[in-house]
Amino acid sequence: MCAAIFSAIIFWPRHYHAPALQERANIRYWDLRTGSRIAYTFASAKGIKKPNPVIYLHGGPGGVITDKNIRLLSPLTDDGYDVYWYDQIGSGHSARLADIREYTAERHQRDLEAIVQQTGAEKVILIGQSWGAILATLFAADHPDQLEKIIFTCPGPIQPRRNELANEVPPDSLHLRPPYFSNAQGNALANNLRTDAMAWIAQNFGKKLASNQEADEFATYLNQALNRSLVCDTTKIPQVMGGVGFYVQVMTVESLNQIPDPRAKLRAVQCPVLVMKGQCDNQKWGFTREYLDIFPHSQLIVIPDAGHSIAVEQPELYIRTIKTFLSN
Repeated sequence: MCAAIFSAIIFWPRHYHAPALQERANIRYWDLRTGSRIAYTFASAKGIKKPNPVIYLHGGPGGVITDKNIRLLSPLTDDGYDVYWYDQIGSGHSARLADIREYTAERHQRDLEAIVQQTGAEKVILIGQSWGAILATLFAADHPDQLEKIIFTCPGPIQPRRNELANEVPPDSLHLRPPYFSNAQGNALANNLRTDAMAWIAQNFGKKLASNQEADEFATYLNQALNRSLVCDTTKIPQVMGGVGFYVQVMTVESLNQIPDPRAKLRAVQCPVLVMKGQCDNQKWGFTREYLDIFPHSQLIVIPDAGHSIAVEQPELYIRTIKTFLSN
């Protein structure tokens, strides 16, 4: 009887009643040379067009571009920038891969390389949020000559991660403080035996225990819990958006320990770099500080009363800081 109950818990599909993926207006698609079908949104520059477009890299892995992402960065078009937002492979409106073992950091980098080629620009400006910052470092290491500027917003740890940096104490002068909720609390609240098994089977055997539909519905449900750690003010916890990718998240994270260390190459990157950190960012200070040490032309701006998702609590300061950096 116990074995039957346990088997039912593990193998019986579930529903999480999470928000469904919502269509975006004016969505377009690239069929990249990598084999990825990528959904993107494009906003054309106004006035005198600058030669270097902006490409926004969302967090996750497995995040999704939202109307709010687009609305927040659209003012850059007023300054002459073309702006691109895209759902990374395995999430949002982009395709899901048949073989989940192909969800790797290397695949994301190759997709980004192909996207930069699609823009037709000699150089681009990358804005990388959280995991998107990690992706930007991988691109920067191999293609420094294709970058005009980089903006890292609440960046995740440079990979492979140096775990000892998590214990570094930030300077008092920065007035950093942890968010009220943690990612660990969110994971403990949302995960169950079936989802643990889904992740374990994917990581160890490259197989799907659950369908893409069920897995992505759970990933969206999980993000509802994780979103509690994204803010300083818990009355402003952002509403979760549908379309989060489960398998791309699990498998991309699993692949990070196998990537070549990019640090030596990153020290040679000569373009200007801005690191924006929310005062209540859930990323440890040591991981952020490493960006400042490695990139020779970097600067740090701490955004007060903001968490890991800076724009949720400080939207005007978020875009103003970005526009000021790009104008200098």
